[in-house]
Order: sequence, then structure tokens, then C-alpha cells
Amino acid sequence: MALHVRVLTTEESATIKQHAHSRTEPARVVERAKMVWLSQQGLLVPALAKELHLKQQTVRLWLKRFNALGLAGLRDNPRPGRPDTYTPEQVGQVIATALTNPKSLDLPFASWTLDRLEVYLNDVKGIAIKRSRIDEILIAEGLRWRKQETWFSERVDPDFAEKRGPSQPSTPSHQPTA
Repeated sequence: MALHVRVLTTEESATIKQHAHSRTEPARVVERAKMVWLSQQGLLVPALAKELHLKQQTVRLWLKRFNALGLAGLRDNPRPGRPDTYTPEQVGQVIATALTNPKSLDLPFASWTLDRLEVYLNDVKGIAIKRSRIDEILIAEGLRWRKQETWFSERVDPDFAEKRGPSQPSTPSHQPTA
């Protein structure tokens, strides 16, 4: 008995057609949608496999899965893997700490660096985390690390001029020529 895809609703048909011709969906989803789309057009499994350069067993697997689960059957199942190293609460603490002004925590500096964050999180918060992982967490959250202050930008420390003291001229003044 030949394997056919079940009768599709108009919504399923439109979604399958969209996925089958998509350039932004994952390649696996596009390939599986093409299987369903071509099966709906009347192609049998051997012709489908030949058309898509797949094994017949693979085509049968995905058609059966689509018939059982619908559109959700086109997506990959979650795969087991290593559990997250840090709990969502710990990640939240890292982000909250990075967004907190160090002066409000009675720390002797006006801005965070990755090294300062690492020391604070390890010693005060008790989260054993490295600076590279802190950077990954902040980037994943959409936070960009500020560049170091330079001579041409505003100082982060508002008391910098007072701490620095008065400026000294480093070169003698230029005498006008006659």
C-alpha cells in the first residue's frame, strides 16, 4: 500500500507551501515541507526520494511523522545535551550586577570591567564564573561592553579632575616669531 500524506487543511497547505519555498527557514524544515508538498501533489515515495535525493526510508519517516503530528512534525525534537552550567537566577544576578553602579555597592571604582565583575561575582555573590562566560552572558542579553575611557571622551569618574589635580604644562609655550 502506497504511503500518502493525509488531507491538509487550507492553513496547513498554505504553511507547507510557504515553508517548501522559503529561503529563511532552516534547511531541514524546507526539505521536509517539500516532501509533504510533493506528496500532496500526488508523487509517491520512490519518486519523492529520487526528486529530493533522499532515501525512501527517510521520506516515509517524515511523511508518517507529519500525518501523526501535523506541522509540528516537521521540526526537530529537542535533543538531550549538557545541562546549563548556570541557573537562570545566577544569570540574572550577573546581568543585574553588571547594570548596577559600583558606587551604590560601596565599591572604590566608578565602572565595571570584566575582571572586576568576575572578582565581585566570585567573592561576594558566590558564583564561580569566569570573565569570558560573563562576556558571553552579557552579549547574549544584548548588552555591549563599553570601551575604555580615552583622552577624547568623557571620563566615567565624575571626580577625576579633582583626584588628578591641576594640569602641568608639559611643553614650554611657543614664542611668536618676528
